[in-house]
Amino acid sequence: MLKHDTVLLQEAVQALNVQESGTYVDGTYGRGGHSALILEHLGLSGRLIVIDKDPVAIEHARQRYAADARVSVWHGSFRDFPQALLAAGVTDKIQGVLLDLGVSSPQLDDAERGFSFMREGQLDMRMDITSGESAAQWLNRADEAQIADVLWRYGEERFSRQIAKEIVRTRINTPLETTTQLSNLIASVVHKREPGKNPATRSFQAIRIKVNQELDDVEVCLQQSVEWLAFAGRLVVISFHSLEDRIVKHFLRDNSNVPNLPKGLPIMPAFIQPPMKLIGKAVRPSALEVEGNVRARSAIMRIGERSA
Repeated sequence: MLKHDTVLLQEAVQALNVQESGTYVDGTYGRGGHSALILEHLGLSGRLIVIDKDPVAIEHARQRYAADARVSVWHGSFRDFPQALLAAGVTDKIQGVLLDLGVSSPQLDDAERGFSFMREGQLDMRMDITSGESAAQWLNRADEAQIADVLWRYGEERFSRQIAKEIVRTRINTPLETTTQLSNLIASVVHKREPGKNPATRSFQAIRIKVNQELDDVEVCLQQSVEWLAFAGRLVVISFHSLEDRIVKHFLRDNSNVPNLPKGLPIMPAFIQPPMKLIGKAVRPSALEVEGNVRARSAIMRIGERSA
């Protein structure tokens, strides 16, 4: 099993600009790499709220920080981080939110979680295995048009219609239950292969995003951050594919620009302060980091700061 290397570890925590007495949210705990480094910068009066959908990750956090009064652990989606703050007794605005999106190495490497098309396992794909509908359940009930739409919208899969048609045809006699069933089905349909990429890559990504409502979670969380970040508080987001990054990029752009107002209004744009400002350019892992952790190759980090 591959160990979990936290992507952009130093860069992300540096971007948070951690204050000793600040309150921070690590919305995607994973195996705690970012959290551990944040805590090194926090003083005794600082607070860290760690959140994860994955019960395994939450248990890891609870055991690791059981004796640390600065840490509060909350099981759920980062989109609901205000609930986690209130549950921890935090009512004031906070100094930072960190999101490390995507799937962690332990999730990918555990065949039974169903995230990997490279390993035989149950076709689950839920980050929170205690709730919601698994990938198999959805694929065995959704109609052909719904499946094709998800594969195209979230995976940009050119063969989305052909794959959806084959899924619906196959499940009549043989319900989809395992990862290899699905990956083999996709391989039988996708004849034009992208160099260096498994033909199931795009479809597995799309189905995972659908099952976990990942893009919806990101959009809601970003909007919540505007309400909860204190002045000069930082929002740091690491994305791993273009759909996530596009949402983050557009959110930061739209919230850091003065709106276009009709001419003749008594209030001039110069007096209107946008809620966020961009901090630096997008950050990517170094060649050295990618060499040591191939899963870092698609990562991109964007930083925003509350400005009003």
